[in-house]
Amino acid sequence: MARTFHPPFPSITKQLTALGERLRDARLRRELTTVLFAERLGVSRDTLNRLEKGDPNIAIGTYMKALRILGLDQDIDQVAKDDVIGRKLQDRALPQRRNAKKSTDEQIRLKNTSAPYSKSSKERNQEAISQLLQGLRKENTDGEK
Repeated sequence: MARTFHPPFPSITKQLTALGERLRDARLRRELTTVLFAERLGVSRDTLNRLEKGDPNIAIGTYMKALRILGLDQDIDQVAKDDVIGRKLQDRALPQRRNAKKSTDEQIRLKNTSAPYSKSSKERNQEAISQLLQGLRKENTDGEK
């Protein structure tokens, strides 16, 4: 049965082309010939040529072997290491705590009470400043009389 080929998205094609170029540059920096590199890779020179051009039909295992031969196989560990979007989706799917609403309502109730301990430090500071200003104004008006 014939395999159907689905062309990759253009952005994927660009990424594969760039990867192939980086692999080729790494091979050349190590002064490995195409014959020697293809032999170590266990592929034909034609397959190596396609790999270095970023052909999407080359198996990922072949890319991995090329990275291993070049000593760059540790770089693959960084791919999809931190899945930010997946973690956000996972967090959204977590069930809500049953007591969360109750505790929030209780916090609001406590905040709205007139007990002095329920006021924030900012509110307490503002009250102290206003009392101080009132006292100073009173002293000024008493001194003018």
